[in-house]
Amino acid sequence: INCQNYIEFKLVQIRPFGPSCYSFAHARKKGQHMKNFKNKVAAITGAGSGIGQQLAVLLAKQGCHLSLSDVNEQGLATTLELIKDSNVRVTTKKVNVAKLDEVRAWAQDTVQNHGSVNMIFNNAGVALGSTVEGASYEELEWIVDINFWGVVYGTKEFLPLIKKTGDGHIINISSLFGLTAQPTQSAYNATKFAVRGFTESLRQELDMENSGVSALCVHPGGIRTNIANAAKMNDSLKSLGMNPEKSAKSFNKLLRCPPEEAARQILEAVQKDKRRLLIGNDAKTLDLIQRILPTGYQKITALATKIGKGK
Repeated sequence: INCQNYIEFKLVQIRPFGPSCYSFAHARKKGQHMKNFKNKVAAITGAGSGIGQQLAVLLAKQGCHLSLSDVNEQGLATTLELIKDSNVRVTTKKVNVAKLDEVRAWAQDTVQNHGSVNMIFNNAGVALGSTVEGASYEELEWIVDINFWGVVYGTKEFLPLIKKTGDGHIINISSLFGLTAQPTQSAYNATKFAVRGFTESLRQELDMENSGVSALCVHPGGIRTNIANAAKMNDSLKSLGMNPEKSAKSFNKLLRCPPEEAARQILEAVQKDKRRLLIGNDAKTLDLIQRILPTGYQKITALATKIGKGK
């Protein structure tokens, strides 16, 4: 290939709106994406509560067989109770997504118990409220292991298995905080930005392979889940004039979107083969602000946090 042809080829790859770019980026043929979930098999992490639990409920209603995991066995039992009348096969396993050997064993168990697997929803996650200076290395390792490595393990262990079906999807849950950075959320931001970059790169590779498998990156805003209650908040917040207990309660007030609505939108995005999904007006608004003010938004969020810290 000569130099001119190579340059022309690269321009076609990156041209934002050209038809050649569209056809290259959409290597999956029209109609090849998942039209329904009946008799498919879905694996879900963090299935004991929140979005993961509601994904299980909605998928079961649509005839999708389920392999559910969570570190909380009581939560898994609750989810099982919610779908006990569904005419689908459901298996559960206690899994810590931060442990590669546990995720690997779960992936193999899923295929052994269900025969195949079409989807993995990497949904499990935790939160940490801390300044950069005040976060301990142990705290940083804890959140990175779950929020980032958990997604990596789930993706890599299930992807080869999903490819065997020729009809599958990887769904990775990032966050609104994977689009904009916030004070006191540096560790959470880092993990969710990482999930975004990881998933967007994966999606492009899958497009090029035309394997029948696709990927979706989800950016929820304030979803009414247990993440705020389970979040770690350390005393470093006091250096910013914030009260850790009040901060957790204030964060809870921002969680307005019900998890069942988030789950509904995620499944719809899978069926439409979307690349990115923003859930909630808060996510859409802040995403728009950072697009208009790619660096200026930081002053706005810092000021808003300063004003709101006493509430």
